[in-house]
Amino acid sequence: MSFPAVSGILPAKRGCCWSDQALKTTFPQLAEDMACDAVIIGGGIAGLTAALALCEAGKSVAVLEARRVGTQVTGRSTAKITTQHGLIYNHLAEHAGSEIADLYAKANLAGMECIRYWVESYLISCDYQQKGAYSYTLRPERRGELEKEAEAARKFGLTAEVLDRAPLPFATAGALHFPQQAQFNPTRYLEGLAAAITARGGKVYENSRATEFEPSGSWRVSAGTGKVTADHLIMATNSPVKSPVGYSNKLQPRMHIAMAFRPTDLSGVDGMFLGIDEPTHSIRIGQDASGPLLIVLGPRFETGHDRNVAQRFLDLEDWARAHLPVAEAVWRWCNEDYDTVDRMPYVGQPDPAKAPGFHVATGFNAWGITNGTAAGLTISGEICKGERPWGNLYDPTRPVPEDFHKSGDTQSLVETPDAIALGQGAVVVRDNEKYAVWKDDNGDLKVLSAACTHKGCTVTWNNADQTWDCPCHGSIFDRDGSVIHGPARHPLEKREMPK
Repeated sequence: MSFPAVSGILPAKRGCCWSDQALKTTFPQLAEDMACDAVIIGGGIAGLTAALALCEAGKSVAVLEARRVGTQVTGRSTAKITTQHGLIYNHLAEHAGSEIADLYAKANLAGMECIRYWVESYLISCDYQQKGAYSYTLRPERRGELEKEAEAARKFGLTAEVLDRAPLPFATAGALHFPQQAQFNPTRYLEGLAAAITARGGKVYENSRATEFEPSGSWRVSAGTGKVTADHLIMATNSPVKSPVGYSNKLQPRMHIAMAFRPTDLSGVDGMFLGIDEPTHSIRIGQDASGPLLIVLGPRFETGHDRNVAQRFLDLEDWARAHLPVAEAVWRWCNEDYDTVDRMPYVGQPDPAKAPGFHVATGFNAWGITNGTAAGLTISGEICKGERPWGNLYDPTRPVPEDFHKSGDTQSLVETPDAIALGQGAVVVRDNEKYAVWKDDNGDLKVLSAACTHKGCTVTWNNADQTWDCPCHGSIFDRDGSVIHGPARHPLEKREMPK
C-alpha cells in the first residue's frame, strides 16, 4: 500500500499568518539556576496571563517556553475574543446547572475585559478590533436551538439576539449574534504580554523545554542546563507534560485545519462566524504583512487518526471558493486542542494534599482565548489570595467517565520505504519494531522510532504539516523527531532500519 502524496500540490504556504507580523523578539534560553515564587511552564495565553497577573501582584515569576512565545497553540488559533462558544450556555445549564453556566459566562466576560484592559494599558499593538460573533445554521429546523441558546445567554447576563440570517455572502437559515466581541493577532498579543512581564521584573525564557519536575518542599524544574526552584508550578502546556493526577484519559486531542486567502471583497464578511452544522466551518477577517486575509477553518478531526490530512486542505479550499469571495490561497496550517467531557477546562490544583503548589490549566475545547485568560486569573487568585474568583468553575478534580478518551493507532503503515513518496513519511515494520521513516527530496531516508515517547503509541505521519502525530494523547513531533508540543517531553529516538 502506498501512502498519500498530495502535499506537493497543496495550495498556500505552510505556516500560520499571525507569525508573519510578529516582532520576532527573542528571549534567552535558561542556562542558570534561579529561584522565584512561581515557575510557569508554557508561553501561551494561560501561562502568560497567570505570569503577568502574578507580576502585577508583586510575585516573582519565570516562564519556560519550549519553543518561541506566540508560535504554539494560542498563536495558531483563530483568536476570537468572545463569550460565544458555539451553543454552550443552554448545554451547561442542562448538564452542569445554572450556577456553573452563570459562572462560565462571568469568567469569560472577565477574560474579554482583561484582554481589552491589558491591550490598552500596556500599549500592545495586536490588531485588536471589536467585532460581532455569529453562530449560524443552514437548516431551518435548527432555528429553535438558536432561540434557546439566546434565551440562556441572556439569563446569564450576556447580550444575544437571533437574526433571520448571518451577514455572510451565502444563504443561511438563522444566526445567533453576540455584539461587541473582539478579535486580534494572538502572536502579537502574547509578545506584548511577555514584554510586560519582563518590564515588571519577571523572567521569560525561550527554547527552554522543561523535562524534569522534582517536588522537594518547593518545586525544582530542569530545562536545558538550568533549574528553577519555586513554591508554585503552573503547568500551562495545552496537555500537561507532568501532573500528580493523570490527565491523559481526561482529555481528547483533536485537530483542525485553517487556510488564509486574499479576499476579493470584504464587505459581506464583517464579523466572526461559526457554523453549527456538521461539517462545521469558522470564518473571520485578519491580515498579514502584505494585507487583508479571509481566514477559514475546517471541521475538527481526532489527532493522528487521518492518514490524508492534505486532502482536508483541498476540500477546505473548494468550500471556501464556493462560498466566499476569495482569490489566492496564502497560508495553511494545522492546530491542535484538547476537549473535555463537559466542555469546560480543568484549572487549579489537582491534588493540593499530595502536590501542594502544583497547578494545571488544560482542556480548553478550542475556546482558549477567553477561557485561557480566565484560567490564568484563576490560578493567580489562588496563589495570591487563596481563593478562586469563580468558585468551583473549572474544578480540576471533576470525575470523567472511563470510556471518554478514545485512543487510536497509526494510519501510516507501508510495507517498504519504496512506497514512500519524496518529501513524505510513513511507518515501516521490521523485526517487530516500527520505524518512522521520512524520505527527503533527494530520496535519502531519515529513520526514527515510531513509538511516541509519552506512552509508546505508534505515531501517524501528517502529510500536510510534515509532522509525526500521536493518535493516543496528541503529542506532535517535527519530521526530525523533535517535540513540537506534548504531553511528550522527549524527541522520537533515532534509529537505523534493518535491511
